[in-house]
Amino acid sequence: MSEEGYVNYFEILGLAPEAKPGEIRKRYKRKIKDLIVEIARVEITEARRARYLLDMAKLNAAFYILRDNETRRQYWQERAEVMDLETQWRHAAEQGADNADQLRRRFDRRIRDFLTRYVEEAMLEAGRDPECVEASHWDAAHTRHAFRILRRYRQGQYQQILERLPYSDITRPDIDWENRRQVVADILSEKGEA
Repeated sequence: MSEEGYVNYFEILGLAPEAKPGEIRKRYKRKIKDLIVEIARVEITEARRARYLLDMAKLNAAFYILRDNETRRQYWQERAEVMDLETQWRHAAEQGADNADQLRRRFDRRIRDFLTRYVEEAMLEAGRDPECVEASHWDAAHTRHAFRILRRYRQGQYQQILERLPYSDITRPDIDWENRRQVVADILSEKGEA
């Protein structure tokens, strides 16, 4: 199964899931400093600003979520659960199981909740965290610009997941157009008589 679309904050920081909070803090500070230096070296266009803002928000969220053992455990567990639910649904759909649609609806709710909580909301919350603000120089202007960018990013992650799932195949409807013409003609002729 592909992990594409399921944001992996360990990967964003370039660390293993077993990384200690101290390693997370050190890697975050180095990556955010490198990003700030890179931003200072280039001319900022609208596209670059959006990309850098998203990169900064991802780094802030990675640090914000992973530095606390309980928050990290909860994030990693919810990520694993929603990925497992995708696998269950995919298997049920392939087998033609009766519960495939129920699993699809459950998965859809869970993936939306996961992406909202750990992508959009976590990135915005991290922008209010004093340690993240100090390291990244995140301010109110960043937050204003980030809303639209983060929503688009979350929707893009959701779309990546949807495109590989079983219900992406659409069957063409089988419509008897001659029958429909006759029904409409009958209805119109009845109205003409009245």
